[in-house]
This record gives sequence, structure tokens and C-alpha cells, in this order.
Amino acid sequence: MARLHDLVLDCAHPAATARFWAAAPDGHDVAPYDDAELARLRAHGISGPEGDPTVLVEPRGGGPRLWCQLVPEPKRVKNRLHLGLVSTEPEAELRRFTALGATVHNRHEDHWVLADPEGNEFCLFPSLS
Repeated sequence: MARLHDLVLDCAHPAATARFWAAAPDGHDVAPYDDAELARLRAHGISGPEGDPTVLVEPRGGGPRLWCQLVPEPKRVKNRLHLGLVSTEPEAELRRFTALGATVHNRHEDHWVLADPEGNEFCLFPSLS
């Protein structure tokens, strides 16, 4: 049986988008760059992590990874897939997300629809616990 391994997010600025998604959900980090990876980037004419066209966000406790991938075209329509986050303190998380660069699109009865700095939608639900 297959299992979910990676989610890929198309974006114009992979490093900045990866920093947002490493900070937004709990327990995620931008994958570190070792000397071999930096050498690989330089071999492709990329001076460092900020110019990396594919930046990896890893969960600390396991689960799907998130790749932020450079694409040439701008986002034009609603995402076909978006992430859903839960929080026991959703109002505080809304403030934190907007401080990170997210925007609130809609407030529904049971959740909020937001967008990351690149316009990719995600939802925030209050957790029941």
C-alpha cells in the first residue's frame, strides 16, 4: 500500500515560502543544507539556499514532508488542494499567522480560510480538545 510521503507547493519564492510553512504548523523546520548540498547548488549556478528552486520543510516527528517548488507562472486560481491546521487557541494562531505574512480570506462558522504569503489557501480549525 502507498503512503503519503510529500506534498509539493508551487511558488515563486521557495525559500521564503518554506520559512512560512516551517513556522506556521508546530514541529516543522526547513531542512538544513550541508556542504554537499551547497556544492550541488553551486554546480547548478545557484549561490545558496535563498536561490534554491526546491526547498524542503520537514516534520520533526514524522509525517509528510512539504516541498516548496519554484514555478514560472503566478498563482491565478483557487488551490485544488490545501492544508488544514487545527489549534486549541485559534485566535492566537490567527494573529501569529498574519504576523508571519498570512492573510485571512474568510471566516466560516467552524473555521477560517487563510492564504500564505504566496496566496496559497489553507484552513484553520479550532480543535475540540
